[in-house]
Amino acid sequence: MKKLSMEELSRLSVEEFKEVKKSPIVIVLDNVRSLNNVGSAFRTSDAFLIEKIYLCGITGTPPHRDIQKTALGATESVDWEYKETTLEALEELKEKGFEICSFEQVDRSIKLHEFEALADKKYALVFGNEVFGVEEEVIEASNHVIEIPQLGTKHSLNISVTLGIGLWDFMSKMRLLKK
Repeated sequence: MKKLSMEELSRLSVEEFKEVKKSPIVIVLDNVRSLNNVGSAFRTSDAFLIEKIYLCGITGTPPHRDIQKTALGATESVDWEYKETTLEALEELKEKGFEICSFEQVDRSIKLHEFEALADKKYALVFGNEVFGVEEEVIEASNHVIEIPQLGTKHSLNISVTLGIGLWDFMSKMRLLKK
């Protein structure tokens, strides 16, 4: 066993990424304040061929050096759009046939391992502010609210960790992980 070189990984160029068929998933960042978390969302979205990221409310937008620091160039490959409010983004996505899935802890949330992500559907995954989470009105506008079960003493995960776990789970359940 040997570690693969950059050449052996055979990653897409930015131009190839723009042309290839994307996963039927978009990411919605609801008032995310940390530019490092925004950059991480771009990098993870690139890894999973995500169609687009919606940056909403106070969420920072490229170009910014703190976003670039964690995105490592993914702001060039992943399409993004700024919306003044998250609800504006959700309205547009619902009109395009997306099911809205907010990641939050609520009284009637669905545990991630119990949620059935279907291959024939399009999903918008919403991730909220580091302190306040997903806005209440956004939760109400969601088709599903999903929670990642936790067993320790802390009440939440960092948004970049939640996004990575959530995306991988959806990609796996939708059988979008090729190779």
